[in-house]
Amino acid sequence: MSILCGLPILECVYCLGCARWLWQKCLYTAGLESENWGLATAEEFEPVPRLCRLILSVYEDDLRHPLWAPPGGYGINPDWVIVKRTYEETGGCATPYMIYLDHDNVDIVLAIRGLNLAKESDYAVLLDNKLGQTKFDGGYVHNGLLKAAKWIFDAECELLRDLAEMNPDYRLTFAGHSLGAGIVSLIAMYAVQNRDRLGTIERKRIRCFAMAPARCVSLNLAVRYADVISSVVLQDDFLPRTTTALEDVFKSIFCLPCLLCLMCLKDTCTLEENMLKDPRRLYAPGRLYHIVERKPFRIGRFPPVVRTAVPVDRRFEHIVLSCNATSDHTIIWLERESQWAVDLMLEKDRIMEIPAQQRMQRQECLEREHSEEYEAALRRAVALNIPQAAYSPSYGTFAEVEEGESSGSSSRAGSLLSLKRMRVHWDNFIERLFDVDESGRMVFKKSST
Repeated sequence: MSILCGLPILECVYCLGCARWLWQKCLYTAGLESENWGLATAEEFEPVPRLCRLILSVYEDDLRHPLWAPPGGYGINPDWVIVKRTYEETGGCATPYMIYLDHDNVDIVLAIRGLNLAKESDYAVLLDNKLGQTKFDGGYVHNGLLKAAKWIFDAECELLRDLAEMNPDYRLTFAGHSLGAGIVSLIAMYAVQNRDRLGTIERKRIRCFAMAPARCVSLNLAVRYADVISSVVLQDDFLPRTTTALEDVFKSIFCLPCLLCLMCLKDTCTLEENMLKDPRRLYAPGRLYHIVERKPFRIGRFPPVVRTAVPVDRRFEHIVLSCNATSDHTIIWLERESQWAVDLMLEKDRIMEIPAQQRMQRQECLEREHSEEYEAALRRAVALNIPQAAYSPSYGTFAEVEEGESSGSSSRAGSLLSLKRMRVHWDNFIERLFDVDESGRMVFKKSST
């Protein structure tokens, strides 16, 4: 038809379609994904920069004479390091890690470093996976990362059990970055399933912080373990959004922009319903914290804002075409921006002069909100017919979804979202009503009195 008419009609339609898709992707920014999420508080986000520094310290050969310490140092006591494993000690089964007894923060921390581009063993862990290869607890997980997680847990579970029994008030925290984030996420899940090997530790004492994690668990597991695992993503980070096999990512490492463009095209042409109903599709695990520091059509970095939620749909589904997609993945930038965000949160709390009793009440309210949001996410997963989203009451949620609950789950999630928006609007109202005088106290604005 194009030849007969003398006009390349089909070619023009194809070019217009590609131009429209490219224009939409250029306008798509990472901030859109979390624009309806609630704001994180200083109490819940405070451990992130501290754990980032602890992960960075694993890279050091001698903690008493560090070579790459960030400004202000790592903030750790070398005498409190219980175990520090190297590549020689792990035998290539996992990346180097460290167990640290943090008396200042009442924490037992197992920290794992990220990928070493010079180590073939790290690539072997990443590439040891195929779609739908490994099942775990009613879902699918990354095969190579699960093997590494089991190896570390089997090697250190007795030591962790002894530390937990000697310090019954301490929490057991797993923290990692990139490759290590995927490993610690699966260690936390494996530890929850095998708590008897850790003594009498309760589920609520186990937590995990995955910094810039790879997609390593299916959607039902990502939501189910949101009370244990927290994933932290900096703005445009490509890895939590990369749905392709990690094997393809590192085969195309020298042409990563080409791969990202192809993945954008694939994700755009795939219906979200098909994504959600694929039980083998992997996602970033747990509760998500999104650090947003750049705005569209603006130059430079702005004061970071941290948003958090337990989303079921729109869970970092699309890759962002950005020149910062790879730099936002680095642990150094993640530590800097998270520390800046925490400092801003603490400064805001100091200006508002929140009494200690109200801080305790806010902490209890925050825990209650997280619990309700977690339960709403679980119900929404059932309402959206997520594969294998129905589970037993042993997870500490609800036994079964009765008839009619599915239709009400979205409204329940909406009510929780509206509560978070009310909290944001209240903070804005306070800022409009009050000023801070020279002594740092809050006073009424003259225009409002």
